[in-house]
Amino acid sequence: MEKSDSIVIIPTYNECENAAAIIEAVLSQPHRFDVLVIDDGSPDGTAAIVRGKIEEHPGRVHLIEREGKQGLGTAYLTGFRWALDHSYEYIFEMDADFSHNPADLNALYKACAEDGADVAVGSRYVTGVNVVNWPMGRVLMSYYASAYVRIVTGLPVRDTTAGFVCYRARVLRAMDLDNVRFKGYAFQIEMKFTAYKYGFRIVEVPIVFVNRVLGTSKMNSGIFSEAFLGVLRLKLGSMLKKYPDYGSRKDS
Repeated sequence: MEKSDSIVIIPTYNECENAAAIIEAVLSQPHRFDVLVIDDGSPDGTAAIVRGKIEEHPGRVHLIEREGKQGLGTAYLTGFRWALDHSYEYIFEMDADFSHNPADLNALYKACAEDGADVAVGSRYVTGVNVVNWPMGRVLMSYYASAYVRIVTGLPVRDTTAGFVCYRARVLRAMDLDNVRFKGYAFQIEMKFTAYKYGFRIVEVPIVFVNRVLGTSKMNSGIFSEAFLGVLRLKLGSMLKKYPDYGSRKDS
């Protein structure tokens, strides 16, 4: 069987209601995407469900089980290293709860594989505010958090906290993944900011973000606090650091 060039990393914690369906939805896309689930010791049996999908789809579904909740950022870093070790060229971040439409994986893939982007961001805000079933307070907090990041860092991305992203492997190879500092929303900001500072080309692909229907949100005020303070630390740290220039960004 021909190996895929693309892997979708899905962190999970207590996603038994969504795990099987999200895996099947990803595998059913026109482009061949493999799936890597990073499960942080879910007590609800999420990992067992994923193991069942591994048996159904050998070679296409993979699982890394970790002990305890170690944070979203560390889950993705674990997945990035695994994906690079297994020679995937396009490496995706995606939520397990269908907030991100699996069909949009194809547009993110096209942006990198055909249109020349190094990083493709599934963006809620590049064409307005495309969020469904979020409380207005949360929409405003997320929207203005991204605006705050742009002002402080100069990062030209409208959805800086987006968690639906495709990275070309060369972007992740260029980064020192061992020195990525943040675990929550600030992790997403740090990854995009570092890619931008390295000169990689980042594009935003418009998506519609839909609030989860099943399961429980993992969002909390501490995540936003980390992002607020983390942005300041990123900016101050960048003023003292020299970044390599990979030169594929096309500035206007």
